[in-house]
Amino acid sequence: MTKVEEDLLPEKPQARLRIYAYSIEDDAHAGMLKIGQTTQDVKTRVAQQLKTAAIKNYTIHLDASAERDNGSVFTDHQVRARLKAKGFVDTELEWVKCTVADVATATTELRTGQAHTGSHHETFAMRPEQAVAVDKAHSYFESIWDEDRDAVPRFLWNAKMRFGKTFATYQLAKKMGARKVLVVTFKPAVEDAWQSDLESHVDFDGWQYLSKATGDPTTADKTRPLVYFGSFQDLLGKDKSGNIKAKNTWLHETNWDLVVFDEYHFGAWRDSAKELFEGEDASEAKKETAAEYNPELDAFNEELDELGESETEFLPITTRAYLYLSGTPFRALATGEFIEEQIFNWTYTDEQRAKQQWTEERPGAWNPYGALPEMRLLTYQMPDELLAIATQGEFDEFDLNEFFAAGGTGATAQFKHKNEVQKWLDIIRGAYSATQVDNLKLGAQKPPFPYSDVRLLPYLNHSFWFLPTVASCHAMASLLAEKQNVFFHDYRVLTVAGRGAGVGLAALPPVRDAIGNGYDAKTITLSCGKLTTGVTVPQWSSILMLRNLNSPETYFQAAFRVQSPWSIKNPNGDNPNLEETLKPVCFVFDFAPTRALRQIAEYGAGLSPEAANPEDAVKELVNFLPVLAYDGSHMTQVDAGGILDIAMAGTSATLLARKWESAVLVNVDNDTLRKILDNPAAIEAVMRIEGFRALGSGVFETVINKSEKVKETKKAKGDDISDKERKALSEEEKECRSKRKQIQDKLIKFATRIPAFMYLTDFRENTLKDVITKLEPELFKAVTGLSVDDFHLLVSLNVFNSAHMNQAVFAFRRYEDASLSYTGIDSHEGLSHLGLYDTVVVREA
Repeated sequence: MTKVEEDLLPEKPQARLRIYAYSIEDDAHAGMLKIGQTTQDVKTRVAQQLKTAAIKNYTIHLDASAERDNGSVFTDHQVRARLKAKGFVDTELEWVKCTVADVATATTELRTGQAHTGSHHETFAMRPEQAVAVDKAHSYFESIWDEDRDAVPRFLWNAKMRFGKTFATYQLAKKMGARKVLVVTFKPAVEDAWQSDLESHVDFDGWQYLSKATGDPTTADKTRPLVYFGSFQDLLGKDKSGNIKAKNTWLHETNWDLVVFDEYHFGAWRDSAKELFEGEDASEAKKETAAEYNPELDAFNEELDELGESETEFLPITTRAYLYLSGTPFRALATGEFIEEQIFNWTYTDEQRAKQQWTEERPGAWNPYGALPEMRLLTYQMPDELLAIATQGEFDEFDLNEFFAAGGTGATAQFKHKNEVQKWLDIIRGAYSATQVDNLKLGAQKPPFPYSDVRLLPYLNHSFWFLPTVASCHAMASLLAEKQNVFFHDYRVLTVAGRGAGVGLAALPPVRDAIGNGYDAKTITLSCGKLTTGVTVPQWSSILMLRNLNSPETYFQAAFRVQSPWSIKNPNGDNPNLEETLKPVCFVFDFAPTRALRQIAEYGAGLSPEAANPEDAVKELVNFLPVLAYDGSHMTQVDAGGILDIAMAGTSATLLARKWESAVLVNVDNDTLRKILDNPAAIEAVMRIEGFRALGSGVFETVINKSEKVKETKKAKGDDISDKERKALSEEEKECRSKRKQIQDKLIKFATRIPAFMYLTDFRENTLKDVITKLEPELFKAVTGLSVDDFHLLVSLNVFNSAHMNQAVFAFRRYEDASLSYTGIDSHEGLSHLGLYDTVVVREA
């Protein structure tokens, strides 16, 4: 482009005016904000201003557009003038004594040309899913009224926490043209959100919010929209004579436009939700239950179970429509209480999918879902010696309530199985000696135990341990404090259980005080029910499920405590539009795998009861809630099919197969390899296993000699070894490890053929060893390629580990029988004993 062209066609300036506000942390500027404007980057402009004074302790609180929709702009002078008109003190040099919310309100008023009561400064729009929820409910209401203007439609929002139900509800009320909205909650602790949303957003300017705590509802301004908030207990309760309480007469005389039932599931399934408090002392459980649900809900429950009738049959309230809100309405969905056109769903899966899509479609932009962590479920199969003391149920599941059973009170509380619980503590920090030999064999596949894996430890700085009883909470606190558990002494242990711990939200302040900012301390919160509903502790990043929970509602009600977002907005103090996520994922650790995976299966299926294939519903869930299962040898990610295997038959075919792919089934240490090398018949037998001929018989001698040579050289040289010698040794070590791994893989590949043999044989009460050697030797050779004598020889040399084979055979046979039993078939009628590898166990009736 020529100079003339540049003058005639200059580049269009892109400058845009912005308003900013920042504070300086010193006595001279206490309570004040500097309000200015710039067309530069705000961060750059503020830095320029303060550079000459060498001021570094400042925070930018506001970085907002100064543009109106019509293209005009407003100035920082106008913002300060608007604040002065509101009564705030305008000091010299553009400083004003006010709050950030006050400045935000003033800028919003200037942008929209409207004056707002209170601090209505938020201008954000509905997220896509909120708009869909509002449109779907509104369209349904209109469709019903088109048919019958006197009908009273009902709609359900099945929306998990963080959906923004209060804001969306108000948007629905506004779209309906509602003037009188009644919010009835089954959980009074949620009032703060209902009030703050109405009073902070410009869309609801002029609306009135009233509740028991804010004043007499009969004095409300009849010319302005009204939202009245109350608990079920307060508003719909009756006196001793069964009559409406006199103070609530106005409620029943008012013609409401919309009645909202919040936290609906708490009222609808009180018995199920009470499961969370079963571990508390009777008196405490009663208090917690009363604080959450109130005994009057029982009558409501009975009526709600028969919702063939309208709400007016048991709720003496007049309204145009009902909106039900719940995060876990499984029973309502499953029983058809609401049909498909009456339901909007927003689940954990929807949320995480939206988070993923937002990032893909708007790279680099702020993600409104970004701070919502993705959950991970890690389950652990306990060693046999621990399983033996606490199994129960149809599939001999690990009974967490029995395992962590305790007696006594306070400091005198003790675990019934204290030695085993101590072993469990050793396991979760990777220090249980009985499994360390097996773990060494697994090498790089060593599973991630909660308090030993460096990737998990940061997420356990603040964890929630959900135990069965008050006694078990106190017993755990005492055990963690004992000298042998010095590892846990870095954590402040908070026992939030029993009398004195506080009821409902009253139990929360000591926990928040101990956690503080989340960085300077580490905590373990022990509870058997308290703080499992309706509380937000951002720093909790993991929960250890140490008690039995039978319903998916209560399981995930507790589990979602750790899914609260933890992020820092404006982390550097120079960009109010930046958010740094501190908890990208969160963890649920469970030590009763069968029960845990059954909960996942039921939760996934429960959220999509209309799905033709339950596996599809579960598959969608585990796409965003990965499940890792440790079976004693491998930590394996379990897919939807595997989860449903467990839900239906007690174990997973995937995990079962993994037992036959495990390194612990075979021994390839030097002593075992030397036994093979020293026995010509053993060498010949091994060479008949697929793949060994390609390796050659010399592989055993190579591995033994090289590994012993490396060991001897390191011992002899010590620290005097040269770089050249160290490099040579490193190469020999790599070769040795590679060849040993090849031997191991070939032996494991052989072991994986044994399940195929078990499927084909029909002898169940005999040990597998007897079946192989006495009853079906030809079948064994045809399937595995090895003769009975060959296999017997290798077992006698400890090439195959009979103890682990017993476990693998038992898992196979229990799975086979359970799978068939689920369909109503008995695999072998009258079978009283199960043959394992070299042991027979009695089959319980």
